[in-house]
Amino acid sequence: MEAPGFWDDPEISNRKMKELKNLKDTVDTMRGLESQYGDIKDLIEMSYEEEDAEMAAEIRSELDSFVSVFEAIRISTLLSGEYDKDNAILKLNAGAGGTESCDWCSMLYRMYTRWAERKGFSIEVLDYLDGDEAGIKSVTFQVNGENAYGYLKSEKGVHRLVRISPFNAQGKRQTSFVSLDVMPDIEEDMDVDINEDDLRIDTYRSSGAGGQHINKTSSAIRITHLPTGIVVQCQNERSQFQNKDKAMQMLKAKLYLLKKEENAEKLSDIRGEVKEIGWGNQIRSYVLQPYTMVKDHRTGEESGNADAVLDGALDSFINAYLKWISIGGKMAEE
Repeated sequence: MEAPGFWDDPEISNRKMKELKNLKDTVDTMRGLESQYGDIKDLIEMSYEEEDAEMAAEIRSELDSFVSVFEAIRISTLLSGEYDKDNAILKLNAGAGGTESCDWCSMLYRMYTRWAERKGFSIEVLDYLDGDEAGIKSVTFQVNGENAYGYLKSEKGVHRLVRISPFNAQGKRQTSFVSLDVMPDIEEDMDVDINEDDLRIDTYRSSGAGGQHINKTSSAIRITHLPTGIVVQCQNERSQFQNKDKAMQMLKAKLYLLKKEENAEKLSDIRGEVKEIGWGNQIRSYVLQPYTMVKDHRTGEESGNADAVLDGALDSFINAYLKWISIGGKMAEE
């Protein structure tokens, strides 16, 4: 019998096919840009020859489209990290502030799901905990798509909201905080030794607003790694065993990343949850009253259209972060 070949391994085959598809898509995009560049040159020459000023609007539209695609490709070249190509797992945690912070957590969850939809990425909820009165207390979800972690690693940290709270009868401005932890969904088997005695494994009943990820048995799994304090949870799979497998995969990924980093600053960078969810630690502020402004405190990138940002228009902030990291990443002035 002939020995199994390299491509006979389903995991390797799927991964290679995905890489080939991504490369083909990149080549097709570049060929499209080359063709569009030629079309723009032809339009400019025609407008001069025919002295047709009305063609300027068409040329501008084509040029804006060209620049947008070109910029996206240029930014993708900055995604050279070891795990940038992987899917991303995000965990949102509401800070102190009760209902207001839980509502802010649900707003951020909506923002990231809208961003993912724009990218053609899919969302898979892994764990979900409703707020006591409204909103979300915490949610863990996976974003599946090419370079999802490479883009979304920029979002790790504390997000601050300033607005007149709809839950405040006195109509006063209120500040709320939510932390976001981001990690890659590392698919390959990682060489991470975990001592079973270092784990506390709890089962609990799945909870949430409804949907396929909710079930009525105590099949949800929470694993606490006692030496590091890392907590991972999963409740969306069909059985307790599948939830445990997914949670262990998440835990191994976190421990693997910690093992790869050599200094305390990078360790705290990976474990976004170690920072206090409060004043002075925010990476970005979203101000809705008395004016509207979203500002990233690392890069200085800002937008006056807060509604668009909260509706998923995050690319300018993500791109600014990737550029910022590529040149050394010094904190912007407040």
